[in-house]
Amino acid sequence: MTLRPRAATVPAGTPTKITQGSTTPGGIGESTLRPDGTLKVTGEFAYSSDMWHEDMLWGHTLRSTVAHAEIRSIDIGEAVATPGVYAVLTYDDLPAAVKNYGLEIQDTPALAHGKVRHHGEPVALVAADHPETARRAAAKIRIDYAELPVVTDEESATAPGAVLVHEGRTDHHIGHVPHPNIVHRQPIVRGDADRAAERADVVVTGDYVFGMQDQAFLGPESGLAVPSEDGGVELYVATQWLHSDLRQIAPVLGLPEDKVRMTLSGVGGAFGGREDLSMQIHACLLALRTGKPVKMVYNRFESFFGHVHRHPAKLHYEHGATKDGKLTHMKCRIVLDGGAYASASPAVVGNASSLAVGPYAVEDVDIEAIALYSNNPPCGAMRGFGAVQACFAYEAQMDKLAAALDMDPVELRQLNAMEQGTLLPTGQPVDSPAPVAELLRRVKARPMPPERQWLSADAQGSSVDVRALPGGLSNTTHGEGVVRGVGYAVGLKNVGFSEGFDDYSTARVRMEVINGEPVATVHTAMAEVGQGGVTVHAQIARTELGVSQVTIHPADTQVGSAGSTSASRQTYVTGGAVKHSCEAVREKVLEMGRRKFGTYHPAWATAELLLEGGKVVTDAGEVLAPLAEVLEDEAVDIELEWRHRPTEPFDLRTGQGNGHVQYSFAAHRAVVEVDTELGLVKVIELACAQDVGKALNPLSVEGQIQGGTTQGLGVAVMEEIIVDPKTAKVRNPSFTDYLIPTILDTPTIPVDVLELADDHAPYGLRGIGEAPTLSSTPAVLAAIRNATGLALERTPVRPEHITGT
Repeated sequence: MTLRPRAATVPAGTPTKITQGSTTPGGIGESTLRPDGTLKVTGEFAYSSDMWHEDMLWGHTLRSTVAHAEIRSIDIGEAVATPGVYAVLTYDDLPAAVKNYGLEIQDTPALAHGKVRHHGEPVALVAADHPETARRAAAKIRIDYAELPVVTDEESATAPGAVLVHEGRTDHHIGHVPHPNIVHRQPIVRGDADRAAERADVVVTGDYVFGMQDQAFLGPESGLAVPSEDGGVELYVATQWLHSDLRQIAPVLGLPEDKVRMTLSGVGGAFGGREDLSMQIHACLLALRTGKPVKMVYNRFESFFGHVHRHPAKLHYEHGATKDGKLTHMKCRIVLDGGAYASASPAVVGNASSLAVGPYAVEDVDIEAIALYSNNPPCGAMRGFGAVQACFAYEAQMDKLAAALDMDPVELRQLNAMEQGTLLPTGQPVDSPAPVAELLRRVKARPMPPERQWLSADAQGSSVDVRALPGGLSNTTHGEGVVRGVGYAVGLKNVGFSEGFDDYSTARVRMEVINGEPVATVHTAMAEVGQGGVTVHAQIARTELGVSQVTIHPADTQVGSAGSTSASRQTYVTGGAVKHSCEAVREKVLEMGRRKFGTYHPAWATAELLLEGGKVVTDAGEVLAPLAEVLEDEAVDIELEWRHRPTEPFDLRTGQGNGHVQYSFAAHRAVVEVDTELGLVKVIELACAQDVGKALNPLSVEGQIQGGTTQGLGVAVMEEIIVDPKTAKVRNPSFTDYLIPTILDTPTIPVDVLELADDHAPYGLRGIGEAPTLSSTPAVLAAIRNATGLALERTPVRPEHITGT
């Protein structure tokens, strides 16, 4: 027998403080092991690319070889005639009236029609009995392109008579942008920056360039589509947001959502790159056409074209300060290149503009951020989401301002640091702890790594470990020309979805007796992409329900949406939903206990009751009944939605509004060694201090901070997708030419964790995954500037930027 109330919602802003101080082992606050951890490190974990189905076919996508062109004709004859080929599909084969999809603006065609807008755009699909057969058949498709002029930057996008990337736009942003090649524009104006500038004793300006970064997840896009007997399809896929995928896939297939059943498969990293669709629609189209299961797995080359990247940006900043270091004003203009399709560009613009001032108190600001349409690769979500580019620029400005004032750069930051109660440029108050000055103090107070670590003494004298030097095992120096530099940075990142988005999550929790033991099952649609959510959900259930046995149900669309695994939101929002559903289950269990045993002990009616160690106990520790006897053969099964406090859109003229729900802060100190003769950089240490509110799993917290720090290091000194400015073609779509940090590049990353609770959040926690990605990049750049004396206003820094060659 199952007692299952209907799914319900909890009003936004409902308090979510700890309601049960459980001491059950494996609860919140402990570094419990990840259930998938051992499988992953031993190579036994099943990723989406490992899936297999009897009699399955293999799908392959043919992509455009040019960035902007009319499609004159497509000849699929040779491909169709290839032995082993079951289907070849083009735009004309799409089954429904809806041909496009998109996160916010449905401007992305499932297959190109009439025109391609970027290098690598999907044009045709092939299904065959072997992946190599599918690839060879796709290569036989003949496409006649008539190339068109390419839009590659703001100048070519907005020039008089500029080629329009999308003609006839009708989306809701078109009414407030100055040009159709601008996706979205967000100004933020507060006070009078021009008048405040007159009070400044020192004014510094800078023009900064941020390169296009790839998420570089190791598990390529992949999935398996299986046609169903009812005419629908089951899709097993690696993604970040099952229900968002479903909302976009079903209309293009011409199916109701209940006939597209999605299940999360093993995800090999995401970092924002799986928020948009990749192979999902394509695999389903081929499966429905052939009546057979179809598997698609991108190789690394295709993966670079199969997902969005971080927006490259050009940023102009101006800061003013009095001679004692107080900021008078800030002006900036941020231009983000969104590429050929909108993806998440409007939201990235909102983040970049609203967080452009950084973690500083400035009363007078004038900010503008825009995202362009261009023929460059589409850009969208990536860890840090618009705040990364801004942090790189405003932190370079703070160092420049400190130099102009002859002040210590950390002291300048601390003097102007925001704190709880500070008004942001949007007019929103910071209503939880904002320990910016303390984070800076902590990283600065850390002991410095020893000098000349590459030297060691032995019986024969001094020896050199080249691994500790710039250039590493290439043995380019033994210390000649190597100079140490130290740099600091601090950043501000929002948590959760913003600007009025209905950001909620759903959790279904079931408690029952299995083999004489009480067991809880947690079912959400949360995408586990490596962040450790499945671990935390089990910890929450143990804490709230007092049971040691917790099962995590596979994520699918048979339960309500959990939202995206992005924006550092899942522990906050889906964790909040799990907590709320557990609380409801607990109350139902206690009601059952009172009904069954209430006449036997007055404490059932008078005491504060808890679930602890598989028993119902009083707050004094007296055991009233085992849970197994309370439940017997009944199960309690409850599904609830939970929302954080509401936000609101930013005003389109002034940018004012309470647009964000929570903020996170992290500070870094970078110590680098620079070979000034060859321009090579070795990061020796990248220390971080971060406020996490409450560490639900301290080991996972440390791992998230170190991972985010490493991605920030990558874009500081090596990571960049190179796009030819004349042709808009990608030059380096491989891990041979697109470099990411290896274990030899990654420095020691000591972590100092603060736990200053946010009373508005479950357990007082704060989203943590993105903040360290912000400040690590400018800290490394600051350290290289400190070592070399160079301005270095673009990232990544390459050897030629240091040597001037």
